[in-house]
Amino acid sequence: MINKLKITFLFGVFVMLFATNSMKAQVKPGELVDGIAAVIGDEIVLESDVNEQMNYAKQQGASNIDKCDFLENLLNNKLLVYEAKKDTLIENRSAAIKEQANGKYQQLLSQFPDEKSMLAAYKFRTGYEMKNAIEKIDTDTYYGQAKYQRVTEKADVTPNEVTDFYTTYKMQLPEIKDEISLAQIMMYPKLTEAHKQDLINRLKKIKQDIAGGETFESQARIYSEDPGSASNGGLMKNISKGQMVKPFEAAALNLQEGEISDPIETEFGYHIIQLVKKSGKIYDARHILLMATPTDDEVKAAKTKLDSIRTLISDGKITFKDATFKFSDDKRTKFNAGLIPGADGSSKIERESVPGTISYELAGLNKGDITTAFDDEDERKRKVVKIIKIEDVIPAHQIKLETDYDRIKQMALNKKKNEMIEKFVNSRLSTTFISIDGRYDSCQFKGNWKKDALKK
Repeated sequence: MINKLKITFLFGVFVMLFATNSMKAQVKPGELVDGIAAVIGDEIVLESDVNEQMNYAKQQGASNIDKCDFLENLLNNKLLVYEAKKDTLIENRSAAIKEQANGKYQQLLSQFPDEKSMLAAYKFRTGYEMKNAIEKIDTDTYYGQAKYQRVTEKADVTPNEVTDFYTTYKMQLPEIKDEISLAQIMMYPKLTEAHKQDLINRLKKIKQDIAGGETFESQARIYSEDPGSASNGGLMKNISKGQMVKPFEAAALNLQEGEISDPIETEFGYHIIQLVKKSGKIYDARHILLMATPTDDEVKAAKTKLDSIRTLISDGKITFKDATFKFSDDKRTKFNAGLIPGADGSSKIERESVPGTISYELAGLNKGDITTAFDDEDERKRKVVKIIKIEDVIPAHQIKLETDYDRIKQMALNKKKNEMIEKFVNSRLSTTFISIDGRYDSCQFKGNWKKDALKK
């Protein structure tokens, strides 16, 4: 349909991060373990990078897989990264990216009982090697996206260009599936003062037991409700400043090494923290977490409150938009009339992708209707209660200029941006050192990667 230049800097940490390592475990005798597919400037494309992109595309249902296309995609990306690093108007964020990589490493580690288990699962030999891999991906992502934005920052399309785009490609544009637009008011059930005090008293007793001779590690294994660190004695290593939520960090960094805090409250629950060691902006700490899990009665009280808000909305005493701003605990949607974003960033969601819990509550409702309060979970698996309003219902239809102008405009804009990137890449080929492995000699690239490449 359209000659797309795919600017895919990152399929996600869980996809490309472990490409090389997982391939090493799967190769057959005589096969290439890994190698350099191409060099652009001082940027390298590995054979495993190409294979992993191909495998990911197959998993997503892509057909007509052409290895040359995937290599060219990576060549384009790497050239943008190479050019971005030379661009003095793009901020050097090496230090911040390193800290971010440490944070992602700790986030992954929290899903395993210990570091050894995590490294075995992702087939890294050392934590240092894995952190370097995360940092490399984040670096390429940042610089590639920054250069893409710099090159395309003035891109725009006129109404006539949108119309021309639609006229040219309307027979090839996809059919829109059944969609729905939803708005929500979400609340975290409030713990009663008695419940809060019980959690605080339990932590105080644990702290007393540690002072009496129990080890922090043993008490964390017994009592902590943090699945990421409990089995490791509550230990979290190499925490970067700014990585943890503010109350946790403030309490931890105000301690002396070996000292244990009084109970503190965060959005996750109640903690006691022991500072293990601190070096500059990096520190190690142990903690014991008692999660602020609401009781059935506390959930019921939150539902009652939400249903009373629903009644106010139904009686016209407050708008849904105003109620969202005033009462919702969801920071993503409370300032946007409660609208739940779809996969493309718009307020339209494919009906078949709506989670089962919500679909059940919406059954039998029409545009403008509001559900009664129901309980659900947020992205961190914490209990929440919600009411949801059906803002709009869009039946499946062939995409049309009259009904889908904004969507078509975005497609036309993306095409123009891709053309700008193609032009920029081609303008740099003749002055950039490029070496492509002989395994790709038969490839017919869209760009002049062979003809204009500077051979050294």
